[in-house]
Amino acid sequence: MTFKSPVTLLGLVAVSALPALAQGRGGGDWATAGGDAQRTAWVRTDPKLSPETLKSANFSFLWKKKFDNAPRQGNGLTAPTIMDRFIGHRGFRSYAFTGGSSDNVVVMDTDLSRIEWQKHFGGGAPGQGTATCPGGLSAAVTRPVGTAFPNTANVGGAGGGGRGGPAKSGVGDPDEGAIILREMAAAAAGRAGQAGRGGAQAGRGPGGPGRGRLPQYVHAISSDGTFHSMYLSNGEEPKPSVKFLPAGANVTGVAVVDGAAYASTAGACNGAQDGIWSLNMETAAVTSFKANPVGMDGFSFGPEGLVYVATAEGEVVALEPKTLARKAAYAAGGPLTSSPILFENKGKTLIAVGAKDGSIHIIDAAAPAAAIAKSNGGATVEALSTYMKGGVRYILAARGKSITNHKVTDAGTLEASWTSPALQGAAKPMVVNGVVFALSSGDKSTPAVLYALDSANGKEIWNSGRTITSFVPRNGGLAAGGSAVYFGTHDGTLWAFGAPIEH
Repeated sequence: MTFKSPVTLLGLVAVSALPALAQGRGGGDWATAGGDAQRTAWVRTDPKLSPETLKSANFSFLWKKKFDNAPRQGNGLTAPTIMDRFIGHRGFRSYAFTGGSSDNVVVMDTDLSRIEWQKHFGGGAPGQGTATCPGGLSAAVTRPVGTAFPNTANVGGAGGGGRGGPAKSGVGDPDEGAIILREMAAAAAGRAGQAGRGGAQAGRGPGGPGRGRLPQYVHAISSDGTFHSMYLSNGEEPKPSVKFLPAGANVTGVAVVDGAAYASTAGACNGAQDGIWSLNMETAAVTSFKANPVGMDGFSFGPEGLVYVATAEGEVVALEPKTLARKAAYAAGGPLTSSPILFENKGKTLIAVGAKDGSIHIIDAAAPAAAIAKSNGGATVEALSTYMKGGVRYILAARGKSITNHKVTDAGTLEASWTSPALQGAAKPMVVNGVVFALSSGDKSTPAVLYALDSANGKEIWNSGRTITSFVPRNGGLAAGGSAVYFGTHDGTLWAFGAPIEH
């Protein structure tokens, strides 16, 4: 179904056209849920974090900041998104963006551990909702991402970036499609006109970018289903927000790719259809695909822009970009439980997805009729991540009380590698330059604990002990950048652990 709105979003298709703004922390900005369009949760390089440096105790608690955010049922602060080396009119900034269940967006200056700006969206639903339909802002804040597979040539080394200097993005630069080219041309023409009139403020609008820079945006969906595009530097919205989803929908996996915003809804909350949704950011047309998506990331993208969603009924469906027309599907033969992840292996685009019976299915995106590999069953797979080490591909699976690691062999089969120490509510694992960060989410009576594991063998290198004082909300999770790890807890506190910051 397609709807039209008179509001035009031209100019809010948020990407960076400047290389300096695309350069990210430790091998790539963590710009969206799961870190990148493929939801891999993998930061490929970092100048300060590695199994060797963590063994030398070069990792510790950095700071915490409590926000004015009331939890709603199991939801609280979303997993953050990260941007390093933003160049604004006030100089360099490094940011962490997090959403709050009370319809809040808060942006931290991560180097100075202070709030840069915060925004509250009105119109939220009253009351506390239910466990299935908590209401409030539920999905992570996002920045635009590209869908191309990143270059893995420098994987496993001490790359540039972090807090010491910028590095080429390891998660794929945001696209620069036709809409962006038009915006660039308009911006250039505007600057030329201002210069011809002797304008001192050429290229700058209220709260917008400085001379010679395109606007940078961060995006969020508030509890009333409205899509907001805010200046990254100060939270101002240069254009009116646009109705995208039904009010009160349980939203996950918001992403912005190639001039379109995407979101997933589940639980049939407040009468909202479950499925995948697309918003054309130029025309404001909304399209949806009816499904019962599973996993906290909602969906993922292939390198050509196809949208992949796993369903509770046991399908992985490939959808066309923007139109969400069904293109192909894989039938797993049983319920699926994790969002899909995508990766390149031996020249093929592969999809991995977890099932209720504990198995992991590997599918060739070019021939999805049958799986090319399937692991043995076990505890239900709740989330997947992936990384490479020594030219070998690995899949990590969060299974509630542990994380398991699986090697993808040359033949494309799955081979069990190691199992983590016991965890209480394992969040989606994250890999930073060979270090697996495992978050034991805890519960109301047990605080969370962050662990650092050696990706080679799963052995514990470091843990946070009793530092953390609350548990991780259901819509929370890990993010990383600039040699630091971030996550929020149910009490509204954002935590940072990492290598010492040099000022």
